[in-house]
Amino acid sequence: MEYVVRNMTKDDWEQVKSIYEAGIATGNATLETQAPTYEKWIASAHAECCYVVEDGSHIVGWCKIGPVSTRHVYAGVGEVSIYVHPDAKGKGIGNLLLHALIEGSEQQGFWTLQAGIFPENSSSIHLHKKHGFRELGTRERIGKRNGVWHDVLLLERRSSVVGID
Repeated sequence: MEYVVRNMTKDDWEQVKSIYEAGIATGNATLETQAPTYEKWIASAHAECCYVVEDGSHIVGWCKIGPVSTRHVYAGVGEVSIYVHPDAKGKGIGNLLLHALIEGSEQQGFWTLQAGIFPENSSSIHLHKKHGFRELGTRERIGKRNGVWHDVLLLERRSSVVGID
């Protein structure tokens, strides 16, 4: 199967939303309990760093970078979100997405990418480490979903291309 990585468009939203909702349903990907509207979702993204992977006519994964702060001094620091359709897991989609996101983020001047991942989401942790992310620590009981507290493992990747002068 040939996969195509490209920038996300508004027309992709329904498929992107469906993949996000599948991630929400696992209870293993996010503390959110429902997908936002497209307008709210895209407002929390860096427009040039939103990608999808297609397998022809279907989107099988997506990723984006969101800001960690509205303060200008943190403009080069982004938070990574990456989701793969349940039927496409184990096919290298995450690798394609994260590679594109890292390249695209560096072209946009990002010097640091961070990710917050549930400790039990071992496949996502492995994917991020494979792409140069390192563990910073665990934020214990940082968020509650459906009455259950969750820890979040913080990971970070520093660019070797976008220098910190």
